Amino acid sequence: MITFESVTVRYPERSRPALRDVDLHVPEGELALVVGPTGSGKTTLLRAVNGLVPHFTGGTLSGRVTVAGRDTRIHPPRELADVVGVVGQDPAAGFVTDVVEDELAYSMESLGVPPAAMRRRVEETLDLLGLGDVRARPLSTLSAGQQQRVAIGSVLTAHPRVLVLDEPTSALDPPAAEEVLAALQRLVHDLGLTVLLAEHRLERVVQYADRVVFVPGDGAPLVSGPPAEVMAGSSVVPPVVALGRLAGWSPLPLSVRDARRRAGTLRERLGAIAAPVRVAPDLGDEVAATDRLVVHYGESVALRGVDLRIRAGEVVALMGRNGAGKSTLLRALVGLSRPDGGRARVQGDDPTRLSSAELVRHVGLVPQVPADLLYADTVAEECASADADGSAEPGRCAALLARLAPGIGPDTHPRDLSEGQRLGLALAVVLTSSPPLVLLDEPTRGLDYPAKSRLVAELRALARRGHAIVLATHDVELAADLSDRTLILADGEVVADGPTSEVVVSSPVFAPQVAKILAPQPWLTVGDVTRALEAAS
Repeated sequence: MITFESVTVRYPERSRPALRDVDLHVPEGELALVVGPTGSGKTTLLRAVNGLVPHFTGGTLSGRVTVAGRDTRIHPPRELADVVGVVGQDPAAGFVTDVVEDELAYSMESLGVPPAAMRRRVEETLDLLGLGDVRARPLSTLSAGQQQRVAIGSVLTAHPRVLVLDEPTSALDPPAAEEVLAALQRLVHDLGLTVLLAEHRLERVVQYADRVVFVPGDGAPLVSGPPAEVMAGSSVVPPVVALGRLAGWSPLPLSVRDARRRAGTLRERLGAIAAPVRVAPDLGDEVAATDRLVVHYGESVALRGVDLRIRAGEVVALMGRNGAGKSTLLRALVGLSRPDGGRARVQGDDPTRLSSAELVRHVGLVPQVPADLLYADTVAEECASADADGSAEPGRCAALLARLAPGIGPDTHPRDLSEGQRLGLALAVVLTSSPPLVLLDEPTRGLDYPAKSRLVAELRALARRGHAIVLATHDVELAADLSDRTLILADGEVVADGPTSEVVVSSPVFAPQVAKILAPQPWLTVGDVTRALEAAS
């Protein structure tokens, strides 16, 4: 169905090819998972399938890509629209109408499908993706999971034979991610659709894949094959695979169920070792607080009387379903969401009353879309501006960026960076001024596991120096690894607040993979298990 023959893609502003000598075949009716380090070329690979590369993204493509027999060099995206459906990282950014039904019909109108066939396909898609109860709803009122399913449905109504998705679960809470993945499973198994999917959160997806395509970057050859085989040699693996490697299991497990079936001996070894005790950090003075905080968006209540205290040196994870109020709470702490009741304070000041120069010395926010912070023409200019705005020594931002996202050229335009690299740059810009309170909204979106480890190390170092860190995240593995304290929000209210080891282990939804595999023992991460076994040997 999809064939790459000796494909190399080069961009004029880059010294190395984005893809080099790629040979790949994905048969009809497979779910192929594309993995690899941040910036390795995964998105370029996806865009080559529907002709966006090279017709609209610039650069040159040598070799040949065919989809259902059509050569993408000859057929531009408009001539592949009936064969390939594409859903990007931000589904809402691709919406062109206001209502669910209209969005599902739009692609068929563009293709000239007869009205009777359009009506039938809309009904079929509503049923297939479980969207019947929201058919007349405005898109702006849907949850992130529902929006993702609408985005998938809007391309499915054109009856494509291939569906390409770029990080479809990265912004979703665990239940919403399961909804989307279940829908994709039905499309593959019931309709024989071919799905090509790039995702960094492999713990969610790898067990569903028929094939894994590992894009290593740095000019190394692409690897494609059965998931267990590719994961055995991959540098990018989910916790369940990392735990399997540590325990010496063969073949490697890909799901929690498979790992639990093999974990009896490991649980016995760990049962003889003292359970991990995470030393509580020495906390300083109160850095931020909310008192009975209420925020409305029109008639919708985003926060309902939230009380919160954050102290210096503390790392707090905010978790909960999409729409629970996490981002609104962060925005209130930086003065972007004005209270309709109660108040927010940062270092004793109302953030809505601070000037921009004053605010940057109090608090820094990295939003869900890091590009919102980037406005210069080169990475070097962004860093120089951050050094000046933060009254930092020249080169501080560049040094931070080198640790968070190494290998980015100073003359690169921020638009030309991968999603993960843009996040690294935005983080470096915010951290340059060393604000006492650092707020991060979905900070691991677009990051591979090594990049996530670098982020965790940087944030831990900040916390040790007395900075308070609050991160809103759906990444349960990040919360387990980094946070001292976890809050769970639901419908704008705090429903759980306590040490991470207690809150996430007690939740079947927000527990990390290692906790699920080794339950009822209280282990959270592969690192915890590794350190315990090494200490006992």
